Amino acid sequence: MDRKSVEKQALGLPAADRAELAHKLLESLDSLTDAEREQLWLDEAARRVAQIDAGEVELIPGEDVARKARALLK
Repeated sequence: MDRKSVEKQALGLPAADRAELAHKLLESLDSLTDAEREQLWLDEAARRVAQIDAGEVELIPGEDVARKARALLK
């Protein structure tokens, strides 16, 4: 069974079952090795670069983000 099939089935579960499954999945990440964590970060970075290259996301200058964050903290 592939990830998409599992995801589709999981999203069809009642809320309480989805919450329990989410909890178990998150707990399973606590036991990752450093190498596994590093690979996950590398995969995520590659995914984000691909989104940027494909024009799927809007880049926001760091100055804008900092200004908005400061405004929210006031």
